[in-house]
Amino acid sequence: MGETDGAARIIQAYRDHRPYLVDLAFRMLGDIGAAEDAVQDAFTRLLAADVGAIEDERGWLIVVTSRLCLDRIRSARARRERPHDSAEIEFVAPPAAGALANPADQVTLDDNVSLALLVVLQRLSPAERVAFVLHDIFGMPFPVVARTVGRTAPACRQLARRARRKVAAGQPPARADVPSAEHRLVTEKFIAACANGDLDGLLAVLAPDAWGDIDFGPEGPAREVVHGAARVAANLLRFWSPATLVSQPLVGQPALLGFRDRDLAGVLVLGVRGEAIESVHVIADPRKLAALGLQLSASV
Repeated sequence: MGETDGAARIIQAYRDHRPYLVDLAFRMLGDIGAAEDAVQDAFTRLLAADVGAIEDERGWLIVVTSRLCLDRIRSARARRERPHDSAEIEFVAPPAAGALANPADQVTLDDNVSLALLVVLQRLSPAERVAFVLHDIFGMPFPVVARTVGRTAPACRQLARRARRKVAAGQPPARADVPSAEHRLVTEKFIAACANGDLDGLLAVLAPDAWGDIDFGPEGPAREVVHGAARVAANLLRFWSPATLVSQPLVGQPALLGFRDRDLAGVLVLGVRGEAIESVHVIADPRKLAALGLQLSASV
C-alpha cells in the first residue's frame, strides 16, 4: 500500500472511529482530557504502524486505546490510592418512562440521578474496570477483552463477573446505569453524527416528530421547545458539532455529557423509542453542571 493510501485510511479512521474511542476511554478513565489524550496516543501509534498489515483499523484502535487506558489506570493507582465521595448530585425529575413524548411536561432530572456508576468503576481493579467497560458496557466479546488485558478469555470472564458484583453492591437498588445494546447503538450513531457535523446521519437517528429543549436554569432564557427532526438536528449541530460527547446513562435513560475545551458544557438526556430518538433535553443550568463537574473531579 502506498503512503497516500495509508494516509487516506488513517484520516478516514480518525473521522469514523475517534468519537467512539473517546467515549470508550472516558468510561474507563472518567476524565475527558485523559480520554482524548489516550485516543490521540492511539492514532499516533497507528501513524507509525504498517497500516497495510492492519485489516481492521477499528478493532486495532480499540485494543490499543484500551491498553493505553489500562496503563494510565495502573499508573494512577500506583501513584496514589484515595477514597472517593460517591454522594449523589441532586436534580429535578424526569417524568415516568413514556411521558417524555409530551414536550408539555417539564423534563428535568431526578434527585437520585448522579454519575454513581462512574464513581463505582474507579473502585475496581484496573483489569476489572477494563473488562467490565469493554464487555458489559460496550458489548465486546471476551477474546477482544483478553487481547487488551493480557489474560485468557475465561480469566476475563471472571474479571467481568467480579466487577459486576462490585458494581451491583456499590449502587443503590434498582439502578440501571449500564446501557442496553439498543441504547448503546443509538447513542453511538448520535455521537458520531454530531462529532462529524453529519446532518443526514443525525436525521437518520431522530424520529420525524422529534423535539428538543434546553434548561438554562432559573437565571437563563425561558424554556423553548423545538419541534421536528430537521430543526432539532440543526440546533444540535450548531451547539454540539464542535464539542465532545460521551455517553453516561442516567437511571437507565440514555444521556450524554457534552464537553467544550474539556469543560462540561451540558447534559443531553435522550428519549428513545425503538431505534429512534424522539426527544433531546439539554441541561445547561450552570449550577447543575458545576455540581456534576465536582463529581467528575471526585471520580478521577
